[in-house]
Amino acid sequence: MANHKTELELTWIGKENQPRLEPRILIEDPAKSNHAAFRVGDKETDPVIGRRILLMMALGLLAPLLAAQAQQPGKVHRVGVLGGVLGSITSSSSAPRMEVFRAGLRELGYVEGQNLVIEEISSEGQSGRPAALAAELVHRKVEVILTTGTSPTQAARNATSTIPIVMTFVSDPVGFGFIASLARPGGNITGLTNYAPELGGKWLELLKEASPKTSQVAVLLDPATPVHAVLFREMQVPATALGIKLVRLEVRDPNALEGTFATLKKGRPALVVLPPPSPSLRRQRILELAAKNRLPAMYHWREYVDAGGLAFYGASRTDMYRRAAIFVDKILKGAKPSDLPVEQPTKFELIINLKTAKALGLEIPQSLLLRADQVIR
Repeated sequence: MANHKTELELTWIGKENQPRLEPRILIEDPAKSNHAAFRVGDKETDPVIGRRILLMMALGLLAPLLAAQAQQPGKVHRVGVLGGVLGSITSSSSAPRMEVFRAGLRELGYVEGQNLVIEEISSEGQSGRPAALAAELVHRKVEVILTTGTSPTQAARNATSTIPIVMTFVSDPVGFGFIASLARPGGNITGLTNYAPELGGKWLELLKEASPKTSQVAVLLDPATPVHAVLFREMQVPATALGIKLVRLEVRDPNALEGTFATLKKGRPALVVLPPPSPSLRRQRILELAAKNRLPAMYHWREYVDAGGLAFYGASRTDMYRRAAIFVDKILKGAKPSDLPVEQPTKFELIINLKTAKALGLEIPQSLLLRADQVIR
């Protein structure tokens, strides 16, 4: 009696003769055990060809299953964002920065709601709250924290020594003890600083171009911030070349700003405002006093210009947040913060507030306006 076994039959169905695999019973003649019949529809075909057809069909059926498995979501990464908001005056002005950061992560393969969750919290309008908000991000078990500015970075550092921190817009990360050095950060903090040695000379050059009669520039700085002394020192050579006398204007007590500005009434110099440890520290009062004393001023934070200051020249925030996304990606893929050198800015932007210039009676040269990345009219 002949043996029988269950196999798959390849048949063509429908008007378009579409292939379909169906189970059937094959009757195998013992005398032809090495050459069992294989049917394609109602036709018998060579068994070798039949096996090949079956293999191709099996692979065709498996391919969608394998593709579906490959597309199944894997680990969902949680990234915390701590800012104030991101060093801005209003939450609306932080939106472009966050969009650049999100776009950078999307380009690297992260999609919010699929393999990424961004926990964004801010201390704006909540004095003394950065520490509590940093602790909240730690409680939410984020894998990495993005910070902007010195105060949020300090809060994150105090909240955790294990969760990686990617800082941005910190002028003096070494002086504040966040890292050991730019090349070898050590610890759990890395990222980007907005300090560059050539900034001081560029500020003086731009002030001189905006106000050619400028012969004296006061530098508003915090003596407790080490990088301020470095910047002031680095401004000496370009100041001499431009025929400018530098005046060191120290602010030890934010409440004494009025008295500090009172010393500038003689000579009415131009002004360079270096970044305080907290970018919102008496910011509005500094702007008011600069306007009251009719001082052309260059600021180290562009938010000052958004709020009425004359000019900003410094690190491109678009470039910095795009690069911050790259840092976050490397860390999520296993890199250690201590092994990622802190980067200095490579792209800069110039913002000029033309309304403020007119209020000060300044005629900004067209050549300077054409070089500006943004002119506020």
